[in-house]
Amino acid sequence: MTMHFDPDFLIFAIPAVIFAGISKGGFGSGAAFASAPLLVMVVDPITAIGVMLPLLMLIDVCTLKPFWRRWDFEASKLVILGALPGVALGVLFYRIAPVDMFRVLIGAIALAFVVWQLIQKWGIYQVKPKRFGSSVGLGTGVAAGFTSFVSHAGGPPVAVYLLGMGFDKTRYQASSVLIFWAINLFKVVPYTLLGIFTIETLLADLVLAPFALLGVFIGVKAHWRIPEPVFMTITYILLAITGSKLLWDGMF
Repeated sequence: MTMHFDPDFLIFAIPAVIFAGISKGGFGSGAAFASAPLLVMVVDPITAIGVMLPLLMLIDVCTLKPFWRRWDFEASKLVILGALPGVALGVLFYRIAPVDMFRVLIGAIALAFVVWQLIQKWGIYQVKPKRFGSSVGLGTGVAAGFTSFVSHAGGPPVAVYLLGMGFDKTRYQASSVLIFWAINLFKVVPYTLLGIFTIETLLADLVLAPFALLGVFIGVKAHWRIPEPVFMTITYILLAITGSKLLWDGMF
């Protein structure tokens, strides 16, 4: 895994990190994984997830305080418990999958997220708000743990679960923050043992950390002031483009 601090890297990495901070700081974590597809445009997928995890953890810590105790603890707890075996599945996948498989998976998840949101928006299928049972929460955690491990893409299943219970914007945001604070902690040891963190990725984190903090600041402010549909529309366009490119690169 190699990377260089050249203009191409910074042109993609800085907006990706700011975007992740805005998304996790103000609009849940559903769209934050767009940062990984953006980085994969200029570095290999393993390097991209290695760079992003410490930055996502920094964002998690910064967003805990503004939304402290506004979460739904019972719903969050189930997802967090389910995430442990999900992360273990991610470790297994990492050991057996080639790099191009990561490109395909990240691209497919990105496009699936866009399609799901459009289905909801166009009224083709609507999730009726209800209090899900514990099995649904644990299953969501398994899916979130796995997709978060391989591509930092645990946001979509968590978003479907939390929004499906009819949470308002702030309870949804706070629950997302708590869940991914825990899941990202779960990933640190396996990432370290698998050699995903390198001196180069950690140096990149030092360079990019201020931009992550800037994104959090913007996101927390935007949570109270900017309509969520505006932000999500930009996200859909971004994910559709990058997801298609990654699928093409991984398959051909």
